[in-house]
Amino acid sequence: MATNLALNNDLINEAVKLGNHKTKKEAVTKALEEYIARRQQQKIKELFGKIDYDPKYDYKKQRARN
Repeated sequence: MATNLALNNDLINEAVKLGNHKTKKEAVTKALEEYIARRQQQKIKELFGKIDYDPKYDYKKQRARN
């Protein structure tokens, strides 16, 4: 999908440089992926303290290979 955006060239060039990206598109795509991942992580933080757990649950036992 073709999209025209008026982006700050200084920011784009800095992102390309810092990320060792070959193209501006690559830098923007990576930035969007990181933005989305960060927002999803923030949603998970909202669940802290709201989920009950069984104190007798042995997670180490579940990890063991049989």
